Amino acid sequence: MVKTKKHLWRHPSGRWYVRIKGTYHPINAAESTPEFDARYWEIMTGKRAEAKRSWAALIDLYRQSDKWAANSPRYRRDLEPVFAYLIDKIGKADVSRLTQPDIYDAMEANRHRVRFANYIPTAVSMLCKLAIRKRWRLDNPAIGIEPIAMPKAKKKPHLPWTDWAVEKMRAEAAPVARLIFEIGVGSVQRPGDWVGFTWGDYDGAMLHLRQNKTDIPLKLPYTQELRAALDAAKAALGFAPMPNLPILTTDGKTPMTYRYMADLMLRERKRLGLIAFDQHALRYRGVMELAWAGCDDDEIASFSGHTTKAMIRKYAGEARQIMRARQAAAKRQ
Repeated sequence: MVKTKKHLWRHPSGRWYVRIKGTYHPINAAESTPEFDARYWEIMTGKRAEAKRSWAALIDLYRQSDKWAANSPRYRRDLEPVFAYLIDKIGKADVSRLTQPDIYDAMEANRHRVRFANYIPTAVSMLCKLAIRKRWRLDNPAIGIEPIAMPKAKKKPHLPWTDWAVEKMRAEAAPVARLIFEIGVGSVQRPGDWVGFTWGDYDGAMLHLRQNKTDIPLKLPYTQELRAALDAAKAALGFAPMPNLPILTTDGKTPMTYRYMADLMLRERKRLGLIAFDQHALRYRGVMELAWAGCDDDEIASFSGHTTKAMIRKYAGEARQIMRARQAAAKRQ
């Protein structure tokens, strides 16, 4: 005796769903096929067998590939949360059953975090290229996906640190926050690189690093303020640090994570009334200081590691305008 399928509902578009307690579960398979029946009973029983060609298996294979190893550490960190999300949502599902509407549904479910949502088709596309090579599927449903537009409210530019804000931070900040501040301004690097500096990167004349985002190696002369902050931090340890010990730690030994650093700086900026100036803008303050020192765009790029000069022109141009205005004011008087 064939069991009657209950709770089925068909959308005007022709797509089938199973409605259980007000929730619609999609059946991503053609009607009257074994795949349709299997998906229906998976939904009804709450049991889903893990496909041999599952997304979890594909992600595992991709992490072992040369393609994944060739990506920069920053890019891998950006994609890992998306991989974790895919494993949680469709990890056991057959790779061949994902459709383009499914990708749009996942993006819409994450609209509140636009950057993450727009990384979903990027990750799926990378994985599908591998799936096609392995003959797990024939197409790449992520091709042609339209990204979610960033809301205007979230496009606020970083406000460069003003002279008075810099002076207040240097005069009143707690030692660890002051060290983070000086690393940001003095190195002119992205915040994601700050937690990667080790004592071995500080040789008494320069700071050495390989940028996470671009994989560019840099040797950076440091400012007097940064050198003083580094020397004070080293002295506060009470011991000679090993070269592989991170400069930024939570207790002198435990590496500081990016999130820990961001939270610490947020609390300090609130305490000092500097909430308008975020930690990302410290990089731009560094660019402005280089421009004030007379550096041209190429010289600034050699220090900051920018691969394009658009942001350099923006903040260096602002710094040069301020400098010229001051010179004009002096002549006027």
